[in-house]
Amino acid sequence: MDQDTFNLGIRKFLKTVGVASQREIEQAVAKAIADHTITGTEALSVTMTLRIDALKFERTFDDKIPLE
Repeated sequence: MDQDTFNLGIRKFLKTVGVASQREIEQAVAKAIADHTITGTEALSVTMTLRIDALKFERTFDDKIPLE
């Protein structure tokens, strides 16, 4: 295994996931506020699951995203 290639691949993946996830969350929050599903003042519970099937690996991360 080439450690540099591996690390670069991880960073590229995480950057893609981070940018795409942020965009999706922002759009979902905007829609929910427009639909009056949420007020825009709460903190949203969020869960992200990372799974690597070939390694039989799964890890879940839980947190809150404050809107105000």
